[in-house]
Amino acid sequence: MHQLPTLNGNVMMPREVSRIHSPMGADERESTHRLRLGYCIIALVILGVAPVFVHHSAFGDEVLLRSVSDVGNSYLTAIHHFLGPVHTLFHLLLVVGFFYAIADRASAAIRVRRALRTLQYAEPRPGDAFWLAAAAAGVPTASIRVVTSLTPNPAFTAGWLRPRVYVQSDLSALLSIPELAALLTHEAAHVARRDPLRLSALRFVVRWLFWVPVLSRLADDVADEIEIVADDHAAGHDPLTLASAILRVAQWPSADVRALGIVGFFHHDILDRRVLRLAGEESTIRSRATGRSWAIASVAILLVWVSGAIVAHPLPIPVRHASRSTTPGQTSTPNKLGLWIDRVADDAIGHSHN
Repeated sequence: MHQLPTLNGNVMMPREVSRIHSPMGADERESTHRLRLGYCIIALVILGVAPVFVHHSAFGDEVLLRSVSDVGNSYLTAIHHFLGPVHTLFHLLLVVGFFYAIADRASAAIRVRRALRTLQYAEPRPGDAFWLAAAAAGVPTASIRVVTSLTPNPAFTAGWLRPRVYVQSDLSALLSIPELAALLTHEAAHVARRDPLRLSALRFVVRWLFWVPVLSRLADDVADEIEIVADDHAAGHDPLTLASAILRVAQWPSADVRALGIVGFFHHDILDRRVLRLAGEESTIRSRATGRSWAIASVAILLVWVSGAIVAHPLPIPVRHASRSTTPGQTSTPNKLGLWIDRVADDAIGHSHN
């Protein structure tokens, strides 16, 4: 029986399997989890952005909150006066966040390019371990870079438009040819799916809507699922070989490089889940999103929707001027409270029109 390296000091003796054998319902749970991640991210982006722009359209002017006027012009005026600046703040946050996201992705691209330029690497040579592993995996050697200098991760994929696989040269002494082939197949899946570009685009959205903190945690969950999908592609008919490679590489010092748009082969956070599912055991799907991050996101989205909806509703023409008209022979007496309400309403109407 194939024996895997130790995990947390315990020798793993998984059942003999010819393919990934997940417990009943495991595949459905993972598919549902991925769908929920996608829906949550899309919903948060739409909910966070749409109300800021909708009141500029005819829909916002003619439809939204038409019934609010029934509550009373006084209340509507006061709400406009209070939430108008809040809505303006969200306009500012979107503009600032957009340029922040551009600067962040540009900075990440520059840092990755500089880091790759400092690496000493070459393509696999005919007959060496990486060449044999690439041949066994059916991976083109032209997309592989064998690095002889220090790397932040022993194996990773980098590049948005033309991704390449970078592997530490010392891995040839640590892994067998089949294990190297499984590792290269895993990284080739990232290349085929252009996962670095996908991850970087997701990070752009996270930086753009930085005031919705749960998006950052959901992006980390998506990065985990990217690794799981690549595992499924690389496992083939021998998932235990890939599990063995993961455990051996786990002994290698590595850093989390996902924020730079780099997809690394190993992350400590999901080590147990990857190995257990490859061994055909029950694995727990965890999310980094916390109750606090969801609460902050809910408050922020509630504010942007309420302020956007209120500003979208046009203030009615004040009726106070009609009330000032007097019939012949009648006189009107100035009222300090009335004058104050008139001044507040005028300010609110001016802010709304601006």
